[in-house]
Amino acid sequence: MINKLKKHISEYFVGKEEIIEELLICLFSGGHVLLEGVPGVGKTTLASTLARSVECDFGRIQFTPDTLPSDVMGTEIFNMKTGEFEYREGAIMHQIVLADEINRTSPKTQSSLLEAMAEGQTTVSGVKHKLPQPFMVIATQNPVEFMGTYPLPEAQIDRFMMKITIDYPEVSEELRMTRNMLGGKTADTVGSVLTADDVIKLREQTAAVTIKDDVIRYARDIAEMTRNEKRFVLGASPRAVLDLVKASQARAFLEGRDFVKPDDVKAEAPLVFGHRLTLTSEARIAKENKDDILQKLIRKTKLPL
Repeated sequence: MINKLKKHISEYFVGKEEIIEELLICLFSGGHVLLEGVPGVGKTTLASTLARSVECDFGRIQFTPDTLPSDVMGTEIFNMKTGEFEYREGAIMHQIVLADEINRTSPKTQSSLLEAMAEGQTTVSGVKHKLPQPFMVIATQNPVEFMGTYPLPEAQIDRFMMKITIDYPEVSEELRMTRNMLGGKTADTVGSVLTADDVIKLREQTAAVTIKDDVIRYARDIAEMTRNEKRFVLGASPRAVLDLVKASQARAFLEGRDFVKPDDVKAEAPLVFGHRLTLTSEARIAKENKDDILQKLIRKTKLPL
């Protein structure tokens, strides 16, 4: 089922097999993902293709400076006939939600996603509304624009299991992409190969993948290394450790194993921890590379026997 899904998505999102795999790791482990890339590299196409492939209800929020929290969460409207307030659903009430250009809206509106991403519900006028399952937020942002943008605060960044960067395609991939477009093979024509119920079952199987205490300790030791690194303002949070464990389970599951190896943790740590770490001002002045520092810390961390 998983191989069929990966192949199906790759027919519409050309190339970048590792990106598709990491997106599925987030999907099956119940995480949320931040897609970063310059305009036009297929971030929206990837999100909509995933939703259509697994037959999930897809919602898109185009964030702008005047987007309000009620646009995301929904609001209560007074019904003149019944004399009562009725809940009007917001864009968040979908199974897979694309938060497009999330850094273009104000922090107040960005924060309206926090409860949904952490607890699978949204609260409007004191009433809790459960979100449809499976639920996943895919947010996008452009790394080269700074004017008129609002960088995500640490609390918001920490809600994303991982950040995936999409680069320009290779020549052969871009040619194939063009041929697909000319042949009418676009994201709008994507069919489903799995159902939402299948995704829920696969999530349950992913959560059942065995991970031993020493492997969990290895994940925690990597986080501890980032907390002790003086070039980082903040190290990886306890939530980051939990996300790393879940991502490692999903990686093992995608590879057909029912147990997690230290190599799974080692492979997922850069994607799970990287976006959560911030360089100190001194490290930025010295032009230190955050990713290189993290890779060195991972290599220094003692592997379980």
